[in-house]
Amino acid sequence: MIYNPRMALKFNLICNDGNARRGSVETAHGAFQTPAFMAVGTAATVKALTMDMVAETGTEVILGNTYHLMLRPGADLVAEMGGLHKFSGWRGPILTDSGGFQIKSLAGWSCSAQDAPVAKTEGGLVKMTEEGVHFTSHIDGGVRHFMSPEISVQIQHKLDSNITMVLDECLPYPVTHEVAEKNIALVTRWARRSFDAFVDRDGYGIFGIVQGSVFKDLRTQSARDLVEIGFDGYAIGSLTQGEPYDVMLDIIQHTTDALPHDRPRYLMGAGTPLDILGAVERGIDMFDCVMPTRAGRTAQAFTRHGTMNMRNARFRDDAAPLDAECGCPACKLSRAYIHHLVKSDEILGAMLLTQHNLWFYQDLMRDIRNAIEQGRFQKFKKDFIEKYTKK
Repeated sequence: MIYNPRMALKFNLICNDGNARRGSVETAHGAFQTPAFMAVGTAATVKALTMDMVAETGTEVILGNTYHLMLRPGADLVAEMGGLHKFSGWRGPILTDSGGFQIKSLAGWSCSAQDAPVAKTEGGLVKMTEEGVHFTSHIDGGVRHFMSPEISVQIQHKLDSNITMVLDECLPYPVTHEVAEKNIALVTRWARRSFDAFVDRDGYGIFGIVQGSVFKDLRTQSARDLVEIGFDGYAIGSLTQGEPYDVMLDIIQHTTDALPHDRPRYLMGAGTPLDILGAVERGIDMFDCVMPTRAGRTAQAFTRHGTMNMRNARFRDDAAPLDAECGCPACKLSRAYIHHLVKSDEILGAMLLTQHNLWFYQDLMRDIRNAIEQGRFQKFKKDFIEKYTKK
């Protein structure tokens, strides 16, 4: 067992198979096994599912979002209700994103616009300064808000999330080296402030976020600066932003090489099964993405033979299950029935497909963990990709 003496979030690295890692993270609300896929519960709900349905998929840890929850229903209300666990009914660990990405994407944050004048964007009025970011809500557009590193951490404390993320700025792709360099200087200062604002509690921790776009020298510098601060874990930000796949994998490998082996590593927003396999191969332990749940609401099913659009007329009289190797409730039914639900706009169709997709992702993570334990990850990866991509 690897203990962090300062923060008491425990990471147990069980074994390696090459750079692929098998471990677990212990929190105040239980442990989760790694590599782990976190179901995205942005607004204290995994869309279309109850928390019991989420747990049935094998999900052990979920993600909430500071930006959305501070706006609605408000962090103080969640705290009055006993925190996100009691408020939502989720009993396991929760990681909360700091809100930086959502401010950028929903409120129109302009990258590295430090000390820029207030500018009207499609999403509203935004101004980023050394102190933090001023923005208007995407919900009502008329109310001004302010988020600083300290405020983000304080909100996450009120939410009672087990893993707090530092406030940072997610860069788009591509950006210049100069922009990325200014970005890491700012977010490193913000990371220090987030770290200093974090309150130590047994079973809780805070992660830093490595930035630097696709520039290896900046990724090295960012990782070095964050490791010097001493976080419980480290995320890799500003990837899966449209950069070439091989570039993404190269940057992941370069960054994990610069991170300590005794802390969990989290690739933010990586979503496809192939993304996950490539990142696990390069030492990543944690993942999140809206892809499986969003796909479920738009009639797409993930299977071991690839994805299927259940609106397609070819499934109208197909008696086979979505995936014969899946044990979820949807796979006890026929493709024809799922197709009927989707075409009829029945809510049950979205519920079944969402749960199925999460089930598929958690089956994938379980199989990855087993393969690492048995020293056969490379073979598993090869076999899975061959089956998944075969038309």
